[in-house]
Amino acid sequence: MKSTHLLEELEFHDLAPFAEPLLVDKDTRILRWMFKPGQGIDEHTLPNSTLYLVILKGRGIFSSNGEAEQEFGANTLVTFKTDEPHTVRALDEGLVFVAFLQPILIPQVDPLVGDKETTISN
Repeated sequence: MKSTHLLEELEFHDLAPFAEPLLVDKDTRILRWMFKPGQGIDEHTLPNSTLYLVILKGRGIFSSNGEAEQEFGANTLVTFKTDEPHTVRALDEGLVFVAFLQPILIPQVDPLVGDKETTISN
């Protein structure tokens, strides 16, 4: 068993939001995201995974699929479908959330084994 105190030892970076891997294995990626006030992530998609965000601290603006922006804060679950375009921006305080998603699988060729998929570990 392993436990992680989700609001302890937070690490905010000056230039961009920081994603700390909490668990990465063949089945799951769990990342703790930390945003300084005003930091954000431009629109992007996750082509191979649904995305579940649990907001722990602060407030942020979330948008999806060109729809109107929505403000959410602590104790909120926000979900995005696979390949759904989305953005995130912290408001006037630090924003911390945990993201649950599928691992990134990349095809690799091993000359002794042949084609296989490998999980990226962070």
